Amino acid sequence: MKTWFITGASRGFGLRIARLALEQGDKVVATARRAEAVIEALGNRERLLALPLDVTDEAQAQAAVAAAIEVFGSIDVLLNNAGFGLLGAVEEASAADVEAVYRTNVFGLLNVTRAVLPVMRAQRSGRILNISSIGGYRAGPGFGVYSSTKFAVEGLSESLHAELAPLGVHVTVIEPGYFRTDFLDATSLTVSGGEIADYAETAGRVRRIAADLNHGQPGDPDRLAQVIVDFADAASPPVRLPLGSDTVAAIEAKHVSDAEIVAKWRAVSVSTDFAATEGA
Repeated sequence: MKTWFITGASRGFGLRIARLALEQGDKVVATARRAEAVIEALGNRERLLALPLDVTDEAQAQAAVAAAIEVFGSIDVLLNNAGFGLLGAVEEASAADVEAVYRTNVFGLLNVTRAVLPVMRAQRSGRILNISSIGGYRAGPGFGVYSSTKFAVEGLSESLHAELAPLGVHVTVIEPGYFRTDFLDATSLTVSGGEIADYAETAGRVRRIAADLNHGQPGDPDRLAQVIVDFADAASPPVRLPLGSDTVAAIEAKHVSDAEIVAKWRAVSVSTDFAATEGA
């Protein structure tokens, strides 16, 4: 029996994973801005602790972790799931838009992770699963600011993976593609208010495609939830777990593109080293 600590657990991936974890007999600390929303979605259950948590509030993150330990005694799996998207060209995003998405997607994840880490270090065990995105591996027009937050999550996860492995704590960044959740709804996606005509065929085109794609995404969120619940028991978990055929295709395409860049520009790239000492 494991104890999960899940952020953004009132809907989407977080809700599905919380439900499956409870069904398999685990204990779940399910957090959301409104704890009542968790109860409305999951009901009152013996092994469920619903807590209010705005991940941008560091003190509230510390309090939620303390409450989890008081009730369940441990935290075995941290699922950093809370986050939202921002759609629009980089130039179209306001300073307030950018700050808000970073506050939740990056600083919020850090707030919760730093609150949980003393527990896992003391246990010398634990799993941290950070939800990133296909946009955390390769960026494109329309999602530049959002992707930059997920690139940050990828970097943090890689470092945490190296720092915590000797302490018995495993870290994996999860990279979903497009799944049929509410991510493209107004509840999860902010759209930059101003549109600049010069971006009509790049970021503007993505705005139009996103509207048509919503609720027609190829990924099955229930299958993803089951994979993650099963993955929490995987031996020697990898530093990243791509999920979705579109994510796999995007990673493979980026590998090819990057290999072409290195091959074409190799001479320039290696020319910046100090010249070898003569006779050395």
